[in-house]
Amino acid sequence: MCSYICFYSSIFIKTILMSFKGGYPLKRTFKQIFCSAVAMIGFFSLTISQTVPITIKIANPKNEPIPFATIKIISWPDSIQVLQKIADSSGVAKFSLSKNTQYYIRLSAVNHQAIEKGFSITGNQTVIRFILEHVSKKLDNVTVISKKPLMRQEDDKTIIDPESLVASSTNGYEVLEKVPGLFLDQDGNVYLTSATPATIYINGREMKMSAADVATMLKSLPPNAIDKIEVLRTPSAKYDASGSGGIVNIVLKKGVKLGRTGSITTGYQQGVYSNEFLSLNMSNNTDKKTSYFNLQAAKRNSFENVVTNRLFSADSLLSQNAYTVYPAHNYFAGYGITKSVNKKWEIDFSGNIRLNEFDNKTDNKNKIEKISTSQILTDNLNRISNKGNNFGISNSIEGKMKLDSIGSEWETELGFNYVHNETDQGYNTSFVVPVLPDFSGYGNNNNNRSVLSFHSDLKKKLKNKFTVEAGVKSSVLLFKSRADYFKKQGSADVKDIGRTSTFRYNENINAAYLQGSKSFGKDFILKTGVRLENTNMKGHQLIPGDTSFTVKRTDLFPYVYLSKSIMKIFSYQLRAYLVYRRTLQRPVYEQLNPFPRYIDQYLSEVGNPSLRPQFSKNYEFNVSFEETPVLAIGFNDTKDAFTNVIYQSDSSLSQAYRTYDNLGKNKEWYFRALGALPPGGKYFFVLGLQYNHNFYDGLYEGKPLSYKRGTWMMFTHHTLKLDKRSQVSFNGFVRFKGLLQFTEVKTFGGTNVNINRKFLKEKLTVTLSANDIFYTNKYDFSIKQGTVNAYGLRRNDTRRFGINFRYNFGFKKKEEFDPLKAESPENQ
Repeated sequence: MCSYICFYSSIFIKTILMSFKGGYPLKRTFKQIFCSAVAMIGFFSLTISQTVPITIKIANPKNEPIPFATIKIISWPDSIQVLQKIADSSGVAKFSLSKNTQYYIRLSAVNHQAIEKGFSITGNQTVIRFILEHVSKKLDNVTVISKKPLMRQEDDKTIIDPESLVASSTNGYEVLEKVPGLFLDQDGNVYLTSATPATIYINGREMKMSAADVATMLKSLPPNAIDKIEVLRTPSAKYDASGSGGIVNIVLKKGVKLGRTGSITTGYQQGVYSNEFLSLNMSNNTDKKTSYFNLQAAKRNSFENVVTNRLFSADSLLSQNAYTVYPAHNYFAGYGITKSVNKKWEIDFSGNIRLNEFDNKTDNKNKIEKISTSQILTDNLNRISNKGNNFGISNSIEGKMKLDSIGSEWETELGFNYVHNETDQGYNTSFVVPVLPDFSGYGNNNNNRSVLSFHSDLKKKLKNKFTVEAGVKSSVLLFKSRADYFKKQGSADVKDIGRTSTFRYNENINAAYLQGSKSFGKDFILKTGVRLENTNMKGHQLIPGDTSFTVKRTDLFPYVYLSKSIMKIFSYQLRAYLVYRRTLQRPVYEQLNPFPRYIDQYLSEVGNPSLRPQFSKNYEFNVSFEETPVLAIGFNDTKDAFTNVIYQSDSSLSQAYRTYDNLGKNKEWYFRALGALPPGGKYFFVLGLQYNHNFYDGLYEGKPLSYKRGTWMMFTHHTLKLDKRSQVSFNGFVRFKGLLQFTEVKTFGGTNVNINRKFLKEKLTVTLSANDIFYTNKYDFSIKQGTVNAYGLRRNDTRRFGINFRYNFGFKKKEEFDPLKAESPENQ
């Protein structure tokens, strides 16, 4: 009788869920509900219930607790009665349930497979333990009802599953471009919700590299080497304070499937120029050791076209048309090994080696015209070639010690990152009007960057749902740059004093933090902490003159995080979060180096050694629905805000220079709304809307500045399963009139489509892709601040059509454990 009722009850619950998703026809749904209901009514009328306290414990196969998992319990006699809670940081939640009553439980947690199962309370049982498995599969008495969503809210960060974005991408940079809500400008900066670029982390470590160097590194990264992307708009005290624009942490795979597995991926894209790549990924995972390596080689090419018109006097217009081609060869090798020394210790060693070889060429047509008479005053062609390489190597060794069985641990890591850039540059300018001899020159730019970092973090689970975290961190950055330039004078080569320089920059940042979190009542979580950072920066220019600068300061950065369940909608949980963090943005060496860097004969870049760091107070209120972020409202209050500006040169109105300067105060409001259809069915989508409003109040070129602008952006991602082996995906964005720092841009956006199908017993995946189909990812821009009045157009080789092939091979080790098991009674 009992087994009969259990069988029909499972049909009853599953039928309701499937009909809610549109999985069953209406007639069949009512028939199954009716039969199941009659069976249950007959059975439950014979039972008498008694309420008892029950403790639900959730852990992984290593018996480590899974914090903040979502637990939903449905009563079989009355399916309208739904109990739902969020487990505490120890993976524990308590319920009052009736004895001799059938229940249905659904468990879900980030990076773990959601499961559902029926159970009942008998005898003196007070504790039930469940095991959640990482590996996606079907097992006895377990039904996986959905795959990982594209976006998911966990604590104070949003987690992106890049699986659906990887199929149509040839490198990590392209994956990042397709993440809904992230915006990448043409210079490689990543923006979340702030006018300040986000900080990029790889496996939890800041790269301390320029935006261009980070972009180069990501373009060498195999797309399917990315496990997940973590977005922290207001990071906790555990993270560096230099996150005014938020943090984007790219977590790489380390071999997550048992047994030997691997894949070979190759692809081809065609725009104006073509891209090709070939990659190999291998991993070997046993119970005590995991090892992996990734290899990729790629040949890439693209172009950039920038058209600029600048009024440098009332009757003079400078028109420039610069066209640059970027051919390059990228090579990447990633490796790592993780080993369990004993039941408590786990040691991880990982690293990667990168090489990028390039040979860029720019043709820049320059013309100065007198507006009133259309007289051509100057007409010349400036050609620049940059040939060189970028080499990088990163290594880290990490030790993790398990202190107890409820999630306490001690983690220590030592990391090293080295980057070498070398560029041979040649330039030539030929004149049409006036008729003048050509002038030319050449030079070599060589720089090295070494970063050594150490951090140690302790997390301790205490009684009464309290968790304390503490840690220390120290990083040292050594940067050396040398540029030697010569100009042609007849048959002789003469030292070009105006472009030759030697510059050194050292940075040491030491930090310590303490934070604690506690659960109150059923569904209220409080986390608060403080971070202390000591900053030491020293720059020393040796050639052509000494313009040294030194920065020494110590600052305190508080952090507060509140989380509470606010209501239920159709038995689904709506949860609210409130976060506050004080952050800063430090100027980096490119922004501080006072030596001018040549762009063309009318524009140069120069650092500002007197640039002060900017401090921000970041506030955000957001709401998530079943762990999916749906709404956010935030405010960033910044003092000593610095940004990229263009000033006219003192020596000549036709000359301008691009630099960074502190402009005063910046207040930024933003609003973000997100709607999504839960994954698991045939169709899944995410649709978002974001608005940013910036107000600058300060000085520009020494004159009062009061500047207000707003920017709207819409983004979306859609996935449709055509059949069991085929699906089509669409993603895109549109950014309406707004700002890129102080440059105003007109509406632009991009749309990408890909379709993939699996062959050979689902081992081979073929993907057809089309990126920026309508070629709308280009924009008109203008800037009118101070004495600068310019406008123009910028476009890149963004419209591409391609095909990717990925073949998976290997075998998995057979599991020897039951991933879901209700244990016998035990004491609490």
